[in-house]
Amino acid sequence: MRWAGLIEPGAAVLDVAAGGGRHSRFLASRGHKVTAIDRDIGALFGNADIESIQADLEDGSPWPLSGRTFGAVVVTNYLHRPLFPALLQSLQPGGVLLYETFMEGNERFGRPNNPDFLLKDGELLEVVLGRLQVAAYEGRLVSEPKMAMVQRIAARLAS
Repeated sequence: MRWAGLIEPGAAVLDVAAGGGRHSRFLASRGHKVTAIDRDIGALFGNADIESIQADLEDGSPWPLSGRTFGAVVVTNYLHRPLFPALLQSLQPGGVLLYETFMEGNERFGRPNNPDFLLKDGELLEVVLGRLQVAAYEGRLVSEPKMAMVQRIAARLAS
């Protein structure tokens, strides 16, 4: 939410692993055409402002949005490393990647604690290096909504 102002007004936004749709609804309320993708889209069912796509992003199926691009791709509290190339390819020129999830060190605060689901220190920077321009980056301890170690990045694809 903090970096939503980086998204061009009216831009199409992809919310990956949208869950309950908190970010989808927020971005739709800001005038964005939102596409939300998740294994379970029940929380978004019937919301006319949001295109909901049901897909299991981890079952080995091809990326369900191949060929589509967005003014922003938003991912929160989700990590499936094989998706990084598809996420970057989903950005249109000038598009913004907003990504936040847990990182190493989170084990001491609870779940997730499996290294497969925790970013390595600086990993989001490595993902965008040479591809996107970083507007903001954090790798730190947060206390809200609970104690956790997180990484956040806001990065833009050159126009």
